[in-house]
Amino acid sequence: MKRYLMTISYDGTDFCGWQSQKRGRTVQQTIENALAIIAKEAIPIVGSGRTDAGVHALKQFAHFDFSIQMTSEQILLALNSKLPDDIRTIKIIQVKDDFSARYDAIQRKYIYLIAKERTPFNHFYKSFFSRLKFAPEKIENCLSYFKGKHDFTSFSKFNPDITNQICYVQSFIFKERKDDFMFEICANRFLHHMVRRLIGTVLNISNSEQKPEIIIELFNQKNPENKLIATAPPEGLYLADVIYRA
Repeated sequence: MKRYLMTISYDGTDFCGWQSQKRGRTVQQTIENALAIIAKEAIPIVGSGRTDAGVHALKQFAHFDFSIQMTSEQILLALNSKLPDDIRTIKIIQVKDDFSARYDAIQRKYIYLIAKERTPFNHFYKSFFSRLKFAPEKIENCLSYFKGKHDFTSFSKFNPDITNQICYVQSFIFKERKDDFMFEICANRFLHHMVRRLIGTVLNISNSEQKPEIIIELFNQKNPENKLIATAPPEGLYLADVIYRA
């Protein structure tokens, strides 16, 4: 039995998220079904983390154990031949038997795209806010308050299985590009809905009379029900990369 790490890209539009569930099409279950066809047995996979319904991945990672005598390249070719068009395996490599795609990750990077103009061709892949004005200087001032180690309870969806809400945000930037605005955030870990709530909150503050310093109060309140905290739509969010220990 050998352990492998796969790099995956997917269009999240028609998926009910990453994690397998009783009802609905998921990325994890789709890949496991394809591996089962190849191996003729159930092959569970462990992802670096979950993505919600409608969220995309440029680079998601997952490990799996495989007993069939095939090279990494052979598994890659066989797997892609069994996967639908909205999932693509980019790379497969053999790793140590105790490697974990989830627990050995030291950094995760997400990007969030907001279209300047809604078109029939981007509405599944970028968010659009028709009534919001973008004030780059105020937005950047907001982002600085999220950097570093904080308790992100106020900016996450409650999950009874998660007892640690401390995350270390290593970078958080905002860029205006030709056709869109882009947020990029890197952290050691993210909580459920955390990225989308950070984006939604920043946009709310930048379009209000509130000053960026209010973010300190939001952290201290540990209250995700505060009216300033909003959850941005999923279609603009992409898991961009995951970094592992060397």
